[in-house]
Amino acid sequence: MSTDTQEGDDLEERVANFLRRNFPQIQMHGGSAAIQDLDRETGEVTIQLGGACSGCGISPMTIQAIKSRMVQEIPEIEKVHASTGMDGGGHGGGGMSPSFPGESGSEESTTDEGPEAPF
Repeated sequence: MSTDTQEGDDLEERVANFLRRNFPQIQMHGGSAAIQDLDRETGEVTIQLGGACSGCGISPMTIQAIKSRMVQEIPEIEKVHASTGMDGGGHGGGGMSPSFPGESGSEESTTDEGPEAPF
């Protein structure tokens, strides 16, 4: 009976190590990744990205990379659910668009310091 618990804890530890080893940029950029749920019977894991990931324009790409690579590298994991607090459960960017240097996000700042793009 304790073997199941040990194996389960080992699986959780391997998932956490996978995130730290494969996605150090999450922490380096002020974000966080936490295991919200791990169902050993179905092989499903839920990962919540937080901190700076919540407003990051590339977090959808990070989520896709986590989803595809984790099932390849950890045989017990069959399905990965991953999301940020901003995206409504992992269905993309949640209406948020990436911001670029010089943009303030408001309509009134239509003047730009650089030349206008030809397209």
